[in-house]
Amino acid sequence: MQPVIKFFFACSLMAGVCLGSGAQTVTAEREQARPKVNRLSVGGYGEVAMTRNFFSDNAKRYVNADEHRNDPSHGQFDVPHAVVYLGYDFGKGWTMGTEMEFEHGGTGASYEHEYDEFNEWEQEFEKGGEVELEQFWLQKSFSRAANIKVGHIVVPVGLNNAYHEPLNFFTVYRPEGENTILPSTWHQTGVSFWGRSGSLRYEVQLLAGLNADQFTNTGWIRKGAATPLEYEVANKFGTAARVDCYAAPGLRLGLSAYYGHSIGNSVPREASGITATYKGEVCVGSLDLTYKGHHWIVRGQGDYGYLGDAEQLNYFYNRINKQSPYHHGTRIVSSTAYAAGIEAGYDIFSHIGTTREADKKLYVFGRYEQYNPYAKNTLNTAYDYTFVRRMAAGINYFPVPEICVKAEYSHRFLRSKYNDEPSVSIGVAYEGWFR
Repeated sequence: MQPVIKFFFACSLMAGVCLGSGAQTVTAEREQARPKVNRLSVGGYGEVAMTRNFFSDNAKRYVNADEHRNDPSHGQFDVPHAVVYLGYDFGKGWTMGTEMEFEHGGTGASYEHEYDEFNEWEQEFEKGGEVELEQFWLQKSFSRAANIKVGHIVVPVGLNNAYHEPLNFFTVYRPEGENTILPSTWHQTGVSFWGRSGSLRYEVQLLAGLNADQFTNTGWIRKGAATPLEYEVANKFGTAARVDCYAAPGLRLGLSAYYGHSIGNSVPREASGITATYKGEVCVGSLDLTYKGHHWIVRGQGDYGYLGDAEQLNYFYNRINKQSPYHHGTRIVSSTAYAAGIEAGYDIFSHIGTTREADKKLYVFGRYEQYNPYAKNTLNTAYDYTFVRRMAAGINYFPVPEICVKAEYSHRFLRSKYNDEPSVSIGVAYEGWFR
């Protein structure tokens, strides 16, 4: 890895440690914002979305682009996320928090022993989706500036992970670039130290390492935090840090970073061989900002990542063995990936007296982003379809502060030999505390 890149990541992590460590996430802000009268807190958020895609849904649309240029459009209804928060204040600085997430309507997958089919084991999928315990932690607060949290926690690297609730972005779905190259929402088991001092919020985390067996050419490290086992393998460790600075009214600037080893962080662990020889360094650096004022909301981020020993991943036993529960196939992983995006929205209801007094808002927004999970060819292998420029425009209507109705037109611009991908989406989202 080049010295400049190493210097950037070192500075990012040192900044978190020197300030007391990384930035406070929205989850931590929720803890401070919720009322303290009730020791039990209940809340949540959810999204419902409908999309019409005006491009092919054929799996080979990038391999044989000309053959699928005139394929019919396709649509989908979805419940991307439905989340329930539960928190409890035990007193004397001890609190507990949990977050249960149902993605895409939950899951209906199961194994069955079919006695009427020669006693075979059979896996049936009655419905797709995922159910995840996204957060489960115990926390001791010593002061506003010093808190220790242990358990399953959100990793606040990037704008999307630190502020992932649906009222924190204009688009119907989570911002696509970060959502493609990084785990989202990134959550792992570990320990966190966080706090706030003056205009700074900070956090530093020690986590189980990512698993290189799960990295892909189209998603980079996105699946690396997931585990098919009943536990997170921690042969290797990772460190995350974040600092948020509230230097001016309405303006927040954020810096976050991640560093860890990923090769050999799976089962079985080899005493010798390729997974014992290489480290698979994962380095991610991210800058982000939000501004809210004068009836404007502006959000932006830039992420850059480096993966060491990327050319070795194609030879891993778990990736070749189709019976393993890890990622299969010979798709090669890039040593670098990036995502950058910016969005801005203006509240036109702010100029209408009746809607302004009723606390209703109507934002007209635009978004531009560019990303590539395979930014550098590995082993002289190219996947040109991974380079994406995307534009979106639409509205966000807030009848009350906790509910938003979204509508957007978006367009993915791919390289010239592929077909562009336009779509129209409508969604409804909410977020709030019920007690």
